[in-house]
Amino acid sequence: MMLVLFSPFTYAQNQKVADSLILLYNSGSYEMDEFDLFNDIASNETDAKTSLQYAEALINKAAKDSIFEYLYQGHLHKGNALSSIGKNVLALESYFQAEKYAIRIKDEKSLGIILVAIAGTYANTDNYANGKYYYKQSIDLLRMLQDSIGLGSALTNLGDLYINEGKLDSALICTKEASAIFNLKGNVHGRAYSMGNTGIIYAKQGNDKIAEIYLREPIEILEEFGDYYPVSVYLTYMSDIYLRKDDWNKALGLAQSSLDMAEANGLTEQISDAHLKLSELYSYNEDFKKANSHLKNHFSFRDSIRNIEVVSKMADLRTNFELSQKQIEVDLLNEQQDKQQITVTYSIVALVLIALGALGLLHRNRYIQKTSHIIRGERDRSDHLLCNILPEKTAQELKVAGKVQAKHFESVTVMFTDFKAFTANSDQLSPEELVESIDFYFSRFDEIMEKYGLEKIKTIGDAYMCAGGLPFATPDHAHKMVEAAFEIAEFVDDAKKEDPNNLTRFDIRIGINTGPVVAGVVGTKKFAYDIWGDTVNIASRMESNSEPGKINISENTYQLIKDEFCCSYRGEIEAKHKGKLKMYFVNTQSGAHNLEKSPMRTIRMDDYTMKA
Repeated sequence: MMLVLFSPFTYAQNQKVADSLILLYNSGSYEMDEFDLFNDIASNETDAKTSLQYAEALINKAAKDSIFEYLYQGHLHKGNALSSIGKNVLALESYFQAEKYAIRIKDEKSLGIILVAIAGTYANTDNYANGKYYYKQSIDLLRMLQDSIGLGSALTNLGDLYINEGKLDSALICTKEASAIFNLKGNVHGRAYSMGNTGIIYAKQGNDKIAEIYLREPIEILEEFGDYYPVSVYLTYMSDIYLRKDDWNKALGLAQSSLDMAEANGLTEQISDAHLKLSELYSYNEDFKKANSHLKNHFSFRDSIRNIEVVSKMADLRTNFELSQKQIEVDLLNEQQDKQQITVTYSIVALVLIALGALGLLHRNRYIQKTSHIIRGERDRSDHLLCNILPEKTAQELKVAGKVQAKHFESVTVMFTDFKAFTANSDQLSPEELVESIDFYFSRFDEIMEKYGLEKIKTIGDAYMCAGGLPFATPDHAHKMVEAAFEIAEFVDDAKKEDPNNLTRFDIRIGINTGPVVAGVVGTKKFAYDIWGDTVNIASRMESNSEPGKINISENTYQLIKDEFCCSYRGEIEAKHKGKLKMYFVNTQSGAHNLEKSPMRTIRMDDYTMKA
């Protein structure tokens, strides 16, 4: 479950203010500008349907007069309202419209806010890779602008994403920085969110006593503001705490309160989570009839807001939006270059004819030959650079058609790598040493990708993401990916033993999954080839549940490589919204039988359970 503070506007919601403004508007006796009136109602209203009504009114009014500042505000509020009721694709459409107007009015602060909103929408559908990418973009921009409240919001959201990933140390770092900002600025609403998220972190770490202290105060504050979504979430964590105290009745009452509040306010995602919590409680009490009823309701609401079709639509929406923006830039640039080339050519011809006559013709011919050679060289260099950042087939399509259509691939193998304790070690390094260490590893990883015909997708911090089976389908992409993983693991291990320059060395975790993805080109300033889908998220889960020096693979990948490699069965993780996922360690190439271990006891692990 995600507790997303989309922007400084959303966590300033105040139902009392909204009610008074609606009364003023309905009276017909008001002096304030109607644009500001609609904007203030939409931003303060906690009921999604009412907020959506006034956001639409603001958009319609601003569109008639082409007032882009209010068009930005209207689409922002519309996206926030849609997101709160689980309509993530529609929310994303509104946010992209708001982003367009923020760019048009050249308002970098507004752009930072929208980046936070887009990141939060991806995070709401468990697309953590894209969520982190956009959160980090917004954080960099808001730091540069010294927008403290916006920065605190983005840090709180990124911390919440790390909570859902199970990276509690990273979550605590982000949440503490956000809390310090809100305390310094006296922002009560933001402070309540950061306190509540800190309580969740302590609850997940098993420190229930401190967790309860941090959860109680924000429940009271946010309920007074009429901000019911986070209150509903915090109540489920309080329910967990009381269940661990063996107070089942209190735990049940808190979970039921969470459900009642979510249903009263149309909070689709939290209705789903509250039903799941009640199912767990009734199952614990051996009332399996009620447990099954709540579990069915959980699946019903969950499937209404999260499925493959929604993820694909969101991916296509982002890809097509950014490609259209890039096409406009390319067309303008080509037009400018054509005009410049014509002007230069005419000027040179005129000067040569007037000054040198017949001799000038010879010099002109030589000049044309030299210029053509330079142009060919620059074109080759440009083509080479484009092929460095995009697959060759994709780069060719972009050059010929001026755009790239998003494509669906039925079977692709995705790998994530991540360095153990990177954050802790990076704090002790200078920027130059940090970059040198990362470049040492990633340069070699790039060589390995080229060796096995695999595609590097991107790096995020110390994480490296790659894929096989695209842009051309191949039958052995899973085999090649595992071979590459072994070579990466071997290189990292050798680097620790041979370190002549005394650089910082790390252990590495590797995770692999195989399945369908959507692929395309994104970016408004720089091209980037990217992939989306549950396959990517599960590969990330495989990495986060791996061990240093180990290659952790999913059931899908195991079925493709089990005859060629010796694997050992690890057990299952019960991933949120995805059911049980089997995991295997790849030990060596084939030469020994695969080892299947029987599942034993269940261990509770943050957002899922693992059978050891």
